[in-house]
Amino acid sequence: MPLALPGFESIRRTWSNTYGTYAARLFPGEYYVTTNDECVFTTLGSCISACIRDRVSGVGGMNHFMLPTSTDDRRSTWVQLSAGNRYGNFAMEHLINSILKNGGQRQNLEVKLFGGGRILKNMLDVGMRNITFAREYIQTEGLKVTAEDMGETFPRMVVYFPATGVVRVRRLRSLHNNTIAAEEIRYISTVESKPVDGDIELF
Repeated sequence: MPLALPGFESIRRTWSNTYGTYAARLFPGEYYVTTNDECVFTTLGSCISACIRDRVSGVGGMNHFMLPTSTDDRRSTWVQLSAGNRYGNFAMEHLINSILKNGGQRQNLEVKLFGGGRILKNMLDVGMRNITFAREYIQTEGLKVTAEDMGETFPRMVVYFPATGVVRVRRLRSLHNNTIAAEEIRYISTVESKPVDGDIELF
């Protein structure tokens, strides 16, 4: 197995027979950056994942966040994956900064956005809040979105290959909604109670 970049050793990676490469799995509040030819995948309901890479060097990665912004404006670099990165503002900054730290150039970055499904019944549309945040963040930072698949009423599985920029998106059937919704409700209740320390292929 190729070595993970420093700081990402805790992300679970296993060999994928389906894709013929190592695959890093993300859960809410995590992100992963790689310079290797491997993939990153996650399952999204209301959450958003940004897939960002340097299209010249191939260094890139993915994040997975639930809540648009933290009410705590402290932006310490030591915030752990499971803490600050549950919020979009931290998750986006940490992902981009990690790509730049590992050889990416800001002018070469391409962004692809996924998720934000409305799967939580009897709640505010968390997915749309996340979508709005993601689009506004990208615009404010002067970055370019080259592809997206967001909104509607279904969860998604997203598989990203930073070396090539290819993304595979599977729109999951409704039978998955209850499980994913229950997990997201638990996640929201947990994180809100804690302080902060190129191509799409549908298949």
